[in-house]
Amino acid sequence: MALVSEFLGQLTLSYGGEKEPKFPTVVPVRDFDRAKDAARIETAIKTKGVDEQTIIDILTRRSYEQRREIAFEYERLAKKDLNLALKGALSGSLEALMLGLMKSTTEYDASELKASMKGLGTDEETLIEIVCSRSNEELVEIKKVYKDMFKKDLDKDVAGDTSGNFAKLLLALVQTKRDEPSNVVDYQMIDEDARSLYEAGVKRKGTDVATWISIMSQRSVPHLQKVFDRYKSYSPYDMKESIRKEVKGDLEKSFLTLVECFENRQLYFANRLSEAMKSKGAKEKVVTRIMVSRCEVDLMKIRSEFKKQHKRSLYQTIRFLSDLSTSGDYQKALLSLCGGDD
Repeated sequence: MALVSEFLGQLTLSYGGEKEPKFPTVVPVRDFDRAKDAARIETAIKTKGVDEQTIIDILTRRSYEQRREIAFEYERLAKKDLNLALKGALSGSLEALMLGLMKSTTEYDASELKASMKGLGTDEETLIEIVCSRSNEELVEIKKVYKDMFKKDLDKDVAGDTSGNFAKLLLALVQTKRDEPSNVVDYQMIDEDARSLYEAGVKRKGTDVATWISIMSQRSVPHLQKVFDRYKSYSPYDMKESIRKEVKGDLEKSFLTLVECFENRQLYFANRLSEAMKSKGAKEKVVTRIMVSRCEVDLMKIRSEFKKQHKRSLYQTIRFLSDLSTSGDYQKALLSLCGGDD
């Protein structure tokens, strides 16, 4: 029996530390001609009333690297910065979307985090979405770029803008101490973590939040998926129900976001998009942020999860949404980023 348990304890599965595959809707265009694109954008901006369609067609169908080359060429041709030109030519949600596309995915995440902590009051929703949904690898990059862009440390800004257990959880995530996925499944540790989560929450009066933070911020994602499965053999509730019973407010939202992303990150974003578009006066900021930040990462997979979960394609949902700023241009840009119907 001991031999069997030793064998099970060392069982190897196929998840290693390999890079997550990408499922983008926006990919580099073939036969790319940066001079031609820059000239077309210059003409579109100069046109009386601005030719938004041309700007959308070009910028939403080029990769970030290609957009950067267009910006370089535009400056040479028009003797001005493309970002400033776009700011002057566009407005509202379309402007925010186009300016977002002019940043790399990591720069965009970093600038959204900065904006969420700027001035009076904190935009906790944005903070939670980005910090709790990004992989360890993405967070490492975001921290580096944040420091380059704003000459400040992300963890210091987060600490200065949040408080209590909410701050402790975000800081634990930003410190990026998560284990790398391993080919070895440690069943004993899975069992111990599941029991610890149960004993720190549902089993006792009051919640030992520190234990929850430590396990959820440090263990690898494949390990946590197995922990949440094992957790059900200790608790009468699954992990998400337990979170809802034990904590409230921003801390509850953060833990739920983490668990949802550990289980299926693309489904989390699909549901966020659905909620944002259903809410009265569609939350365009949320829609813009997800479409821009994921279009070169995994939007194709988000599209597929959206269709499975909501029985309607993301493309059709955007297309028939009367709440979006339907001067049409913003909607057209979103549809183009969507990359087609399912």
